[in-house]
Amino acid sequence: MTDRLPHERGFHVSWDQLHRDARALAWRLQSEAPDDTGWRAVVAITRGGMAPAMIIARELDIRTVDTISVKSYDHQNQSEAIVIKSPDMDLIGDGEGVLVIDDLVDTGKTLEIVRKHMPKAHVATVYAKPMGREMVDSFITEVSQDTWIFFPWDLALQYVEPYRGSG
Repeated sequence: MTDRLPHERGFHVSWDQLHRDARALAWRLQSEAPDDTGWRAVVAITRGGMAPAMIIARELDIRTVDTISVKSYDHQNQSEAIVIKSPDMDLIGDGEGVLVIDDLVDTGKTLEIVRKHMPKAHVATVYAKPMGREMVDSFITEVSQDTWIFFPWDLALQYVEPYRGSG
């Protein structure tokens, strides 16, 4: 159907789906943990990584949680990535035994700058696009590069007209 709006061609993720996918990621990450210490901390990439990081930290019983804030989007246009807020680097160090969590890797620009801060961290995202996939150690679902993902925090429930007439 060619008369659909761009947002209707996106991949819509509900809270329930995000929770299931983040739990699936946690299940995968438990077998990736360092043998001697396990995961010692989670660093969420704000803002999209905060909900999956919370779920993963709960599922893997990780109590040390911090954030890194990287701005790489201006609305829907990607721009140069810059760090706005770093985690406690005395605690995180080079990232050894640390999980870095985000909702999505798109082009990989955000993760490129995060990896410079924490080169030994294990980077995991719930969703991955082909251009950024090599920047991620673990992910659950791959989507095409041209798919726009609508996360639950981007959406509000509302009535939608049926594709065909209601009569």
